[in-house]
Amino acid sequence: MKQIFFTPGPAELYFTVKSHLKKALNEQVPSISHRSAQFQSIFQEAEENLRNLLDLPDNYHVFFTGSATEIWERIIQNLVAKRSYHYVNGAFSERFYRIAQELGRSPIVQTAPAGECALVDSSKISADTELIAFTQNETSTGVAHPLKDIYQVRQSHPNAIVAVDAVSTLPYMPLDYTQIDTAYFSVQKGFGLPAGLGVWLVNDRCLAKAEQLVKQQSIGSYHSLPSLLAKAQKHQTPETPNVLGIYLLAKVTGDMLTKGIDVIRNETKFKAGMMYQMLSEHAKFTPFVEKEEHRSKTVIVAETQNHSSKIIEELGQSQLLIGDGYGTFKGKHIRIANFPTHSKEQMILLIDKMSTIL
Repeated sequence: MKQIFFTPGPAELYFTVKSHLKKALNEQVPSISHRSAQFQSIFQEAEENLRNLLDLPDNYHVFFTGSATEIWERIIQNLVAKRSYHYVNGAFSERFYRIAQELGRSPIVQTAPAGECALVDSSKISADTELIAFTQNETSTGVAHPLKDIYQVRQSHPNAIVAVDAVSTLPYMPLDYTQIDTAYFSVQKGFGLPAGLGVWLVNDRCLAKAEQLVKQQSIGSYHSLPSLLAKAQKHQTPETPNVLGIYLLAKVTGDMLTKGIDVIRNETKFKAGMMYQMLSEHAKFTPFVEKEEHRSKTVIVAETQNHSSKIIEELGQSQLLIGDGYGTFKGKHIRIANFPTHSKEQMILLIDKMSTIL
């Protein structure tokens, strides 16, 4: 029996990846030059599909990096001279804050209690803040920041750049890109692809900030915003990229467009509703995030009465793989991915198996 990966990243591959991978190997895509016309066509297809799928405005640019972790560093280098403000809902949003410290900036942090969203109080953000960072969907805790909070901060601080970590929320979450300045993700979660590719969505305000900052200090080397833009305008990258990853992203986003983003979003909500209902009714599980409006639809986290390893092992015997708790919650939580590649039938199978665990 084939294993089904409900782990929150890397997760189950999108169901069309296998056929696209076979075609890529037959066409020798992993060996082509990143300066070739063939690669430029692949880059352009991936960019256009992402624009259509995510409804990106014309003033946004699509850049490819090694990972979303890299983008944390690039954001601080390119967009912050001194002050950033970070809303922290878990381990990954906290790591972004730490990177700003490690790069010698003076970040401010607003940290939420475990399982909650950081309280948004725009009055606490000083006028000299250059960048405000949100992790819309915290993969470590299953906390989802309401979009209205993000947009409210943007309205209160129109001069600051608003950055959104959308690593485990896209393509599900319909972001209003006119209310933010940059978003980013890696492909091994919601897009159901092999790890090793980050996608950085950047508007013209960010490019202007980087052009201003480079006159004052270093903003990094081969993946500075000006260097990424110069190559992207020719549908290229500064370095030899993950050509196969970009190819697969182009094809899978095309498949998602064919299916329809509204269908994908409605299915995601439906599957999440079933899972949360089971967790709320089960004697041994409790949704970790108490407030329903703060519960992620794509990474569902539950507290367990028994050590999580026993549950993970029992489900594994049925070839159903789920994630353990992250960091300090290891052994106390389970984490379940609910991405576009997970069908309703697969989710029902997992729910049925979990319902019998005593």
